[in-house]
Amino acid sequence: MASTTCSLSITVARTDIPFMMHTIPHIVRMCNYPFTQRILAVDTAPLSGDKVNRPGVGTMEQLRDYCDQLLVAGVVDKFVDIDYSPEYQKQIYQKHFGARIRPSHNYKGYPILGTIFSIEEVPGDYVVHFDSDMLIHQQPDYSWIEEGIQLLQNHPEVMSVRPLTGPPKEDGDIHQRVPYERDPAGFYKFNFFSSRVYLSDRKRFDSLLPLSVLWRSYKNKVLNGLPNSLKTKLNYLTGKGKLDSWEIMVSNRLEETAYVRAVLDSPQAWTIHPKNREPEFIAALPQLIEKIEQGWYPPEQAGYYDLIFEHWL
Repeated sequence: MASTTCSLSITVARTDIPFMMHTIPHIVRMCNYPFTQRILAVDTAPLSGDKVNRPGVGTMEQLRDYCDQLLVAGVVDKFVDIDYSPEYQKQIYQKHFGARIRPSHNYKGYPILGTIFSIEEVPGDYVVHFDSDMLIHQQPDYSWIEEGIQLLQNHPEVMSVRPLTGPPKEDGDIHQRVPYERDPAGFYKFNFFSSRVYLSDRKRFDSLLPLSVLWRSYKNKVLNGLPNSLKTKLNYLTGKGKLDSWEIMVSNRLEETAYVRAVLDSPQAWTIHPKNREPEFIAALPQLIEKIEQGWYPPEQAGYYDLIFEHWL
């Protein structure tokens, strides 16, 4: 393990301003890992999709000020703007998709180029990525990252690793919308990728590339019936079409290969995804984080990944 290097990347945007000063220190504190570098990738692009109407959207000045505060406090080592230059976009999309694509974000406003940037522009053999809204518990004498790196080293079929999705249930069950298998080596196997939290071997991820570009359905039936490769060329020429989710593109690629995504079955680390962005949630967030760091959760939350807010009140 001593010879391996691993960096942490967290993508931040103006939509994260209401909670990032709570969640980012919490993520770094709970992971408690000697990262080569802890980087914030700052999304400077105009908001689009459902991000436009998110509550609490702030200004770029606020976002930069918060990033600077996290840097000064020693929570992160660096923050860097996502590179939206045409040259970088052309180079990085050619590598990851084998094609020229116009959109930098998907139809929901999620950063496709930024997600790739946060993998490409960090040093180390491994990368750990967190979305900035994630919550995590890890017991003091345990490291999900160390276990995850060991798993990647011992299982060449594993493309990425993450901690348990939701607090543990006594029977080991996890509530998921997609199929999975339990591997006796101590993890659940999925063909569906998740972009919110993952640890990946960067060279192994490169072996997946290029991904097939996926477009949302067109209203025009003729356009909708075209192969994705033609839709991609059409988009570059005309600007018509909206990108689908990056994690679905990765998932589709996993299904074409022998690779799987691993979810560790250890109850010593687990993650929760808060979907709520309302003022009541933001006000309660420091107390939620305190409870999660202590390992407390309501029984109704066990096995569930999305935060069931009413049970925490």
